[in-house]
Amino acid sequence: MQSLLKKLKSGTDVRGVAVGDGITLTDEAVIAISRAFVKWLNRKYKKTSFKIAVGHDSRISAQRVLSCVKEGILSSGSDLVYTGLSSTPSMFILLKKSDWGCDASIMITASHLPYNRNGLKFFTPDGGLDGKDIDEILSIAEGGGFLSGKGEFTEKLYMDEYSQILVDTVRKACNSEAPLKGKKIIVDAGNGAGGFFAEKVLIPLGANTEGSQFLQPDGYFPNHIPNPEDKGAIDSLSEAVLKCKADLGIIFDTDVDRAGAVAANGEEINRNRLIALVSAILLKDKPGVIVTDSVTSDGLTQFIESLGGKHLRFVRGYKNVIDKSKELNASGVYSPLAMETSGHAAFIDNYFLDDGAYLITRLLICLASLKEGESITDIIRNLPEPEECAEVRLSFSDATDFKADGQKVIEELKEIAKKSDGIVLAQTNYEGARISFGKDGGDGWLLARMSVHDPVMPINFESNSKGGNRVMAQWLLNVLQAYPFLNLDNLKNFIHN
Repeated sequence: MQSLLKKLKSGTDVRGVAVGDGITLTDEAVIAISRAFVKWLNRKYKKTSFKIAVGHDSRISAQRVLSCVKEGILSSGSDLVYTGLSSTPSMFILLKKSDWGCDASIMITASHLPYNRNGLKFFTPDGGLDGKDIDEILSIAEGGGFLSGKGEFTEKLYMDEYSQILVDTVRKACNSEAPLKGKKIIVDAGNGAGGFFAEKVLIPLGANTEGSQFLQPDGYFPNHIPNPEDKGAIDSLSEAVLKCKADLGIIFDTDVDRAGAVAANGEEINRNRLIALVSAILLKDKPGVIVTDSVTSDGLTQFIESLGGKHLRFVRGYKNVIDKSKELNASGVYSPLAMETSGHAAFIDNYFLDDGAYLITRLLICLASLKEGESITDIIRNLPEPEECAEVRLSFSDATDFKADGQKVIEELKEIAKKSDGIVLAQTNYEGARISFGKDGGDGWLLARMSVHDPVMPINFESNSKGGNRVMAQWLLNVLQAYPFLNLDNLKNFIHN
């Protein structure tokens, strides 16, 4: 089990195969990790007994994993409060706003990953754990020496209380009991945990939710991947919005820590467009720094600056972006939002929690304030948008040290860019090599970086001219052919297809 446990780390979470062939998130592993979490809490808070809330999303392995978490916590002498079907953000808000007296919480989820995966997310009242905390928990799990005792198990649902917090947020901001009366808003939950939003948030606010789809939890996710970034998922919602003549469509990922939207005309409000919209809402109240991941567009920077704000691109990974925004505020620089293009959005007024449902409440407040004939997309009509954008993922040969070799490629790419005519290397850049090209060289930029978790080098392209991405890709291919440990097939296919 020693080698298995380390492999279960996924950034700031634990994730693995939970169903079918090749199970890695075994009963033994989950029990050990749960007991290790109690021991980690013991070291942190100098107590021997805790009350820990545990919830899960709609995955088919949820009950098996729950039973193992239950065994681990109770046998360590701590109490477990089972919250049933839950969203990831609710498991943190519970620690901040309920009167339950819980010391920590665990969410059983693997976010948008396939149905056969599952995992664990951990929270204390200080927030979600970081990668170093996960390393320590897994080390404890390997070493043993757990606490022992006999805890108590109780069941107490929290989603109604959490939903009421969201409803009250909108009502207070709009000074109305039913600010969405006359609005048709539909929800696509992708058969994950987000179906509650239609019944428990939108309807109490007066909205018509007829036409909402895939609200019923189903851990096989039979209709589409519950992922706001997935084209098939967005296309499905866009079709539903147009068919129902809705004012807004909302889509969540499986555990509701991410969200996206579709406007009344069927256009997606996602990635740069969603960040621009939320930035406009916030910067109207007070200028500040919007922190995003590294792949956001130059047009987004121009848009944020036109509103009196500043845009800081940081290292990809939602925890990295959130921590940078927190750091700015701690230093006296106001930063109201940390947001990734994936749909993770964390607000200063919501504990910097990446909460897809809270993100949507901010859009609802904006929607309720629109005048007759206005669209929510009017707010971002001045956002400069590229002609083309794409991502190509390059893999490494099995024999290579992909982290070291990948970093070598990026550093040498920077040096080549510095010496090339018509090419500019971004001076302020926290991740990878971001290279801008003139009109004759592709009229845009590319970003070569290493994946947060996988042996992959994603390349992001954005051009203001049709065909520009392929021009930049050809330049990159010519450079990368010098590295035999890189598989360039995807790049070649992108150029020629």
